[in-house]
This record gives sequence, structure tokens and C-alpha cells, in this order.
Amino acid sequence: MSPSTATIPDPDFPQLMSQLRARLHRYCARMTGSTLDGEDIVQETLIKANASYDARTVQNVEGWLFRIAHNTAMDFLRRRKREEAVFTEGDVEAMVDTTADADRRHVATAALRTFMRLPLAQRSTVILADVLGYALDEAADVMGTTVPAAKAALHRGRARLRELSRQPDDVAPPSLSASDQGVLAAYAERFNARDFDGLREMLGRDVRLDLVARRKPMQGRGGEYFTNYAKTRGLRMTPMNVEGRPGLWVDTEADEGIGAPSYVVVLELRKGKVSGIRDFRYARYAAEALI
Repeated sequence: MSPSTATIPDPDFPQLMSQLRARLHRYCARMTGSTLDGEDIVQETLIKANASYDARTVQNVEGWLFRIAHNTAMDFLRRRKREEAVFTEGDVEAMVDTTADADRRHVATAALRTFMRLPLAQRSTVILADVLGYALDEAADVMGTTVPAAKAALHRGRARLRELSRQPDDVAPPSLSASDQGVLAAYAERFNARDFDGLREMLGRDVRLDLVARRKPMQGRGGEYFTNYAKTRGLRMTPMNVEGRPGLWVDTEADEGIGAPSYVVVLELRKGKVSGIRDFRYARYAAEALI
């Protein structure tokens, strides 16, 4: 069979989705202003993609995935009624980006909630172009718009982020109650003491476990979850506020070596018991926006 007529094997789609998951999260987290909501959208995106992928019709898998993510994020934001997109093509003007490098630095250091202060079109274009490195035609394709409109949105979004970078960031996440802080501190203390039986005692009867990017959420009282953690030696947890929710910062260097990335675990608490555990051990990209 000649090379021209040989059948090209389909890409390993599950593996490709896994490879792109961190980039999808960088986009979705900034679109929603939330690490946790961003991960919800990534999961919904991958479910939709897995159900509809056809190698015969999808030519650019990454672009196709980002279009699904974009549309899913837009649906999420409409449901949340945050704002409406500001996107008019009639006033698009020719622009020359003489401050692009400086603008990208503002984008790189912007907090997630800062992106929420941009209109949707500007937010999406800035993230695609300056966070993920998409060319304008690629960004326009993901957003379903024209290159001139994407260029205008990028210009305005960068200018707005420059303004925001000069303003104090005085919006703090909601504080945790004294009760939640107490439960969180006890959880961290027992984990650091390797008291996994004590941790199991803190769990509600129908605790929900979500090992992000590893398996589907499960109901139960830990199962092999704590058994696997008992095999580690140097992991240490520190209580933290994750977007107004009880969370734990997991330092990994003593267990995995210098430079090993840390991650977060987010708890749901109800009546003094842990009713949900959302563990990002296998999705450490999510901690990027919390540092």
C-alpha cells in the first residue's frame, strides 16, 4: 500500500484529552474566575467531547475541544447571570500593538477574579491569546467570530487589564466560619499525624469523593483513598481558604522530592462532618491560580 493511500490511525483521543486538560483548565478557570468552577467546566467539556468525537470529521482536535470548552463556559456564565458579552464588529478599528509584551506580563500576573471584571469577549480573547498563546485566527475560530473582532477585543481587554493592575485588589473571598475552621484544622492535624482512622471518623455517612482527573466521584467512607495516602510519608496539609471553601494545601516536597508541585484538597462540611472531598492530587494544574 502506497503512503498516499495508507490509512492514518486515529489519534489516542483519551490520551490527548488528558494532555490538554491543564490548558483547558487555564482557560476555563479564568473565564469563570474560579479554579473549582473551571474544573467543573473542564469535566463537562470532556464528557461532551468523549460522547461526540469522530476522527473522520474532527481535523483540529485541540481547536475543537476549546470550542466546546468556550461554549460550555459561556453557558455556565449565562446561567450564573454574571454579565453579557460586549461584542460589536461595527466599531472595529485598525490597531497596532506596541505594548504587547508589557500587556502579557499584566495578564500573567492577574488573579482569577480580575478576569471576571472584563467583558466576556475581551476576557476570552485575552486568555486565548496571552495565556494560552493562540494566534488571533485560532482565537477567533474558538469563539466563533472574526479576526478583526477578536483583535479589537484583545486590544480593549489588554488595556482594561493595565488599568486593573494599578488598582488595589480589595475583594477577599468569603471567610470561613469558626466551626469550619475548627474541622479543617482537625483534619490537617490528623492527616499530618498519619491518623487515618481518626480521619475516617470525621467523615459523614455518605461522603462524596472526587479524585479529580483520576476517577468518577464515588459515595462511601474513603475505601482505599486513605489506604493509599497511608503509603506516603512526607505529605503535609495546611488549612486554607479556597475561594471561600474549606481547603487544604498539600506540600509534597518531603515525600516526592524538591520541586514537586503542591496541590489542594477541598472539603465540603455539613454539621461538623466531612460530606465531600475533592482531591486535586492528579490535577495539580489547578493549584497554579491559587499560588
